[in-house]
Amino acid sequence: MRKVTIIGGGGVRAPLLIHGLAQAQPMLNVSEVSLFDTDIARTETIARIGREITRRMGANFSIRVTPDLEAAADGAEFVLSSIRVGGIAGRARDERLSIAHGLAGQETTGPAGAAMALRTLPVTLAHAKLVERVAPKAWLINFTNPAGLITQALTHNTGLKVVGICDTPSELFHKIAQALGAPLGEVSCDYAGLNHLGWVRRVHLRGEDVTNRLLDDHEFLRAVYPTGLFDPVLIQTLRLIPTEYLFFYYSQRKAYRNQVQAGASRGEELERMNSDLFERLSSLPDAEALETYRAYLKQRNASYMKLEGQAGSAFSPAEAEPDPFDAATGYHRIALDVITGLLSGQPREIVLNVLNQGAIEDLAADDIVEVPCMVDRTGTHPRRTGRLPESVRGLTMAVKAYERTTIRAALAGSLSTAQLALLEYPSIAQWEIAGELLTSLTSADPSGLGYLK
Repeated sequence: MRKVTIIGGGGVRAPLLIHGLAQAQPMLNVSEVSLFDTDIARTETIARIGREITRRMGANFSIRVTPDLEAAADGAEFVLSSIRVGGIAGRARDERLSIAHGLAGQETTGPAGAAMALRTLPVTLAHAKLVERVAPKAWLINFTNPAGLITQALTHNTGLKVVGICDTPSELFHKIAQALGAPLGEVSCDYAGLNHLGWVRRVHLRGEDVTNRLLDDHEFLRAVYPTGLFDPVLIQTLRLIPTEYLFFYYSQRKAYRNQVQAGASRGEELERMNSDLFERLSSLPDAEALETYRAYLKQRNASYMKLEGQAGSAFSPAEAEPDPFDAATGYHRIALDVITGLLSGQPREIVLNVLNQGAIEDLAADDIVEVPCMVDRTGTHPRRTGRLPESVRGLTMAVKAYERTTIRAALAGSLSTAQLALLEYPSIAQWEIAGELLTSLTSADPSGLGYLK
């Protein structure tokens, strides 16, 4: 019998994880899911939805809510970390301040991404060290954002077995398969990069390399993304298919202008959606609460990247969206794939954030990279991908330098080192602007960023 702990159990993704655990219970033999969060009232609401899910699916594990991380993690075999220090209000504030300084506001990239990392690192490291004390053999599966940077800090500063997950690569693979009109099992994608900074380099359909044909097809390239993010000529010139978050590097001014035109950032939209969701959930019986939550996820998914890519509204039609619980991709799918893989003697390939160990030749062996890995009960084994193409090598190395320096700044509590990190960050890269941004961000959030001196 296994115990699974979710750090950040009051988050809106937790019911999806519970659904996945219930679906895989015959294989995983889960006896308890423990939800740890600082917001107990919200977590109890999430637990109610989770218990309705397990009731409908006939799963018999218990769901426990606790504000005590030691109790939550004690004896756990898998600990999943998905926290948002400062809440969605912190994200919205960071993004608004980024926009006020003339830069796109996005939670994992740019100034808002740096603020999120600096606010989150002390907390998630403290969590991990407590888990290491009470459950030293546990796997810590991190999808706290920015996932690659946080995974690097956890890997270097604890003795836990850590792996970082993100559904962005698998979403791109599925979009490529859909645009090809082929089952995913017949499509193979050669992928490498960092979290939210990765590229598909080759695409094979039933063993045939179709990369060049796809890169020359404008309609195919438009069909791959949820909105018109990238100029097809950009992708054709790169000879690479970027993940959607490259939009905030390749078209940052466009993203910024769309946010200004929309009058909001994604974080501000989600803050409104989440506030409305939990207000409604508080008064609904369990069965209705689950359906309300399902409708919320469909609405959220339907609006994804529309604001940044098209200045669109969050309140886009969601009727055509698939049931999020049955979707082929998503964080809960990756998390379950990793857990089942780590318990299996049969290796499976999953794109993960892991120690480089020579997988990408341009980066250090102890850097965290996002690459295909073979996963089984012996652990995660990154596949060697060689050197990155020259057109993206410099960007990748600069972002990794920023990640390393951000971690150093958090560990030392150093404001000047944090300013150096923003100087190294390609979309900022100016000392005075980096200082102005940090002054604004720390003044707006003294409880989360005031430790930087």
